[in-house]
Amino acid sequence: MATPRSKAGTKGVPRHLRRQQMLEAATEEFGSRGYATASLAAVAERVGVTKTLLHQHFGTKEDLYVACVTPVGDGLLDAIRTAVGEEGATPDTPLRVLRGIFVALEGRREAWFVLYDRSLPPGGAGARTAASYWAAVDTLAADGTAALLRAAGSDDPLDADALRHVWTDLVGTLVRWWVKHPEETPEAMTWRCARLFTVAAALAVDPAPPN
Repeated sequence: MATPRSKAGTKGVPRHLRRQQMLEAATEEFGSRGYATASLAAVAERVGVTKTLLHQHFGTKEDLYVACVTPVGDGLLDAIRTAVGEEGATPDTPLRVLRGIFVALEGRREAWFVLYDRSLPPGGAGARTAASYWAAVDTLAADGTAALLRAAGSDDPLDADALRHVWTDLVGTLVRWWVKHPEETPEAMTWRCARLFTVAAALAVDPAPPN
């Protein structure tokens, strides 16, 4: 999962591969330390290049963050959209979405924290880019949870809003737990979630509507 620290440098490495190495190292740095404390010097050290060369490729720290978060956000959105599919939300959709997220993050699990980084300077390009992905993910969550509620016979907008918040928080909690358990493969984690959902469903009761 971690990018090995290297002193070897990238002399003789094709430009596109060197750039990819820098992005991978920066993604780990931002994901493990957060934007506020991440260091360009540490990124350069991970790859074995100079900080000057890193600036030449990516510009400022914020420019580098945007270059890192964009493929992360695109990958997660693609995974969620693929999981939902053309048929829309079904009872299996939540697990498909979770599995898609786990697969998309495998090998770079810290990338989740690159996207959901609350230490980003407000108003900057990094914060705006991250917020655009948050909004897109929230829209997909809102559409999916509302569709599931309609299938269950509820068209209450407050139900939909509450479930969207519950689902969004649940996904974040599960991913954070998964990051702390590197032995859990995406498949194993998906099955774990399925078991947890089964238990949660068994504990649920059908409440009487208020008078």
